[in-house]
Amino acid sequence: MKNKYIAAIVSVFVVLSIFLFMLDKYVPAFGFTVMEIGNAVMLTLCLGAYFLVMRQIGKTPGAFVRGVSSATFLKLMVCMVAVLVYVLLNRVHIHKPTVFVLMGIYAVYTVVETNMLSKLAREYK
Repeated sequence: MKNKYIAAIVSVFVVLSIFLFMLDKYVPAFGFTVMEIGNAVMLTLCLGAYFLVMRQIGKTPGAFVRGVSSATFLKLMVCMVAVLVYVLLNRVHIHKPTVFVLMGIYAVYTVVETNMLSKLAREYK
């Protein structure tokens, strides 16, 4: 299951990268660089969350839930700080749909990660 999780997260990264590239090609107003950096940061955070949760998986069920919750909270906080930095640096030329795409990237990774980790936890019962 460990390899399936990593393959799923990397697959999400590749699919989202292709989507972002096509979005940049057809609608150049979107900030491709910003969105691709956000995609890479989410990949890194999901892989880090996986290792955080794997340390908790052999312990009590509450430890697993705390691991998943803290990983999700960490990703949310990093996304919020990144959006804040993006807005502060581009105050004049901010493109609001880019911010919404970044939050969509967060949502996609969170759904995939939570689904895969819950399957992983059921395997270890």
